[in-house]
Amino acid sequence: MKLHINPNRNDWKEILKRPTKTVNDIEATVNQVFDDVAKNGDKAIAQYTEKFDGVALDTNIVSRAEVDEASKAVSDDLKQAIKLAKSNIEIFHSAQKTERVYVETMPGVECRQEKRPIQKVGLYIPGGTAPLFSTVLMLAVPAKIAGVKEIVLCSPPNKEGKIANEILYAADLCGVTKIIKVGGIQAVAGLTFGTESIPQVYKIFGPGNQFVTVAKQLATKYGVAIDMPAGPSELLVMADASANAAFVASDLLSQAEHGSDSQVILVTTSKDFANEVSKEVEKQLEVLPRKDMAINAIANSKSIVVSDFKTALELIDNYGPEHFIVATEDNDYFVDNIGNAGSVFIGNYTPESAGDYASGTNHTLPTNGFSRAYSGVNLDSFQKSMTFQKLSKEGIQNIGNAIELMAEAEGLQAHKNAVTLRLNDLKNK
Repeated sequence: MKLHINPNRNDWKEILKRPTKTVNDIEATVNQVFDDVAKNGDKAIAQYTEKFDGVALDTNIVSRAEVDEASKAVSDDLKQAIKLAKSNIEIFHSAQKTERVYVETMPGVECRQEKRPIQKVGLYIPGGTAPLFSTVLMLAVPAKIAGVKEIVLCSPPNKEGKIANEILYAADLCGVTKIIKVGGIQAVAGLTFGTESIPQVYKIFGPGNQFVTVAKQLATKYGVAIDMPAGPSELLVMADASANAAFVASDLLSQAEHGSDSQVILVTTSKDFANEVSKEVEKQLEVLPRKDMAINAIANSKSIVVSDFKTALELIDNYGPEHFIVATEDNDYFVDNIGNAGSVFIGNYTPESAGDYASGTNHTLPTNGFSRAYSGVNLDSFQKSMTFQKLSKEGIQNIGNAIELMAEAEGLQAHKNAVTLRLNDLKNK
């Protein structure tokens, strides 16, 4: 990790730069795949699956028999762990339900707001170097709680034409309605346009590599919503000399092993602590199975020493991390004042892994600085807020004149007439 000591504020932007490609670098590829899938449907999907995943499939739809076989292959201990995580996720997301909002803004004018589920959603679950079955829980559980009727899951097949057993087990456990063996850009394109085997959906959820992220953003041009631009994972740890260097190093590495384009950052008020963490990173790195991938991510990462907590907070808010761990003598200062972060982990005994798997919060979070404007996935992500209004005779008389004046001032005569006709009708009775 490259060490920066009290960097000049003018240099923050460059120091905090993400190791991601620009949209222009990959947009041409994404557009090509989208055009092909839109025109050729499943034929194009099959060709890209063979090209990118190295397997030719007879069908890309996962059968009931495959799900049953996969479930049997998952150990009982892991099944129990998955069920524990599912329970905590259900508890936390069920608590996010809100009551109907009703108010009479003035006599005879009733307004209300109600939540209604999105009817069809697509869940993208990365396979690749790490089959993220935990993401199935994070997306399918709140979708079911929200009342989504059609939940379509896409995940890339391996060279044997299979999806990881754990992904299939979790999908079945959480009530996914259809599972498709397709990944990458072509999966997002399939969910966007619909094909012979892939239903078109109204909103697409799930993390992925930079190609998937750009594909999701392109989907919005075709009327399909997305959860957020969620790209390569990132973590920022704020720690001072009171923290445990081994704990901090383990958290940095836990995020670094996600992929070569991940980024981890340590912000601290102690140069000695920064050096101690760096030594721990090197020590723990040696025993990681995904060492090579983590090494590449660590090369993209920074260790930044600042003079005080105030400067640290300003720098962290400027970065807007996906995951933010705070382990200091005064955690409340950061917890109470942080403005931009996807999810916050407080204290020495709250590893980022807890949120990734089983604490109950959602791990699908905004990356690349989007935490400045986006929330992580939550129950509302799978719902729409619909408003209703009802005016009585008294109500139209109470607000009618105001509407007429405002409509006339905007030059919208038909708007005014819609009120005037009703008011005149009441006068003549």
